[in-house]
Amino acid sequence: MTLTLTPLPDIPMVKAGDDLGALLLQALERAQIRLKDGDILVLAQKIVSKAEGRMISLSGIVPSQRAIELAQETGKDPRLVEAILSESREVLRTRPGTIIVEHRLGFVCASAGIDHSNVSDEDGESEGWLLLLPEDPDASARAIRQQLEQASGARLGVLIIDSHGRAWRLGTVGTTIGLSGLPGLVDLRGQPDLFGNPLQITMVGAADELAAAASLVMGQAAEGTPAVHVRGFPYPLREGSLGELLRRREEDLFR
Repeated sequence: MTLTLTPLPDIPMVKAGDDLGALLLQALERAQIRLKDGDILVLAQKIVSKAEGRMISLSGIVPSQRAIELAQETGKDPRLVEAILSESREVLRTRPGTIIVEHRLGFVCASAGIDHSNVSDEDGESEGWLLLLPEDPDASARAIRQQLEQASGARLGVLIIDSHGRAWRLGTVGTTIGLSGLPGLVDLRGQPDLFGNPLQITMVGAADELAAAASLVMGQAAEGTPAVHVRGFPYPLREGSLGELLRRREEDLFR
């Protein structure tokens, strides 16, 4: 098996209302990549959120009493805390500098995935602007996939990723927050191992594995590489969704 990940060059700074599918097609052409059946495009959450206009200004946020209380506990701006609460189902843990929540999309993350790095308004002003995760990342991935498939005639997958911490380890890792056209989870239970014994519990988080690999290519700071073309994904493409990757609450030993 050969898995090839190719960063797509020279994607401009994305703004609200930009046609992200068209920008990706132009980047693929610059990279001299012709889409084929089974190819996958991995996209950083930030360009999807920007294209969908998910920026908000701190100046327009009025913090609630709950936000003010959490701000005092954590040392965060109460307006930022209010934005975090508005994007969350539940606050799970807090400490100075950190708020861990169950995001409204169902996964656990810090600060509801809200970002304020490399974010600015149309005039280039970055102070006081926040970027939220896409409203429905699965739907975002599906719309982009359909546009790329229509243009190329190929059967494709689209993965939207973000950087998350993990309960057991230090460091952020590229993690799936939305997908279309590829499996999130691959169930290997019942398949034989090397000695012919059927696997009992093995399920592979294939989308997250690919997200982590693509994140290495994208980088985490100022690299400006928000999209990666993938060829050689080792599992058959099928329709997938974020939901298949999320552990049910009653099975979550950390809550």
